[in-house]
Amino acid sequence: MAETDKTTTPATPITRDDIEAGLRSVVGEAEQKAESTAKKLIPVAVGGALLVLFVAYRIGRRVGTTKSTVVEIRRI
Repeated sequence: MAETDKTTTPATPITRDDIEAGLRSVVGEAEQKAESTAKKLIPVAVGGALLVLFVAYRIGRRVGTTKSTVVEIRRI
């Protein structure tokens, strides 16, 4: 099978402005998607941070009760 050349020459040459406009559109789409995703992830991140703080608090209380010294005072 013979390979055919599928490249074509545009009627007008590609300019720097054409390339810049293409890149700007791609970057603009990526920024919009990142912004919308970031807005959704902020509450998840805050919830995760609160969960980590709560777990650390509970573990600290448990360790504190198991390692604390109990002093019993009796009256004779």
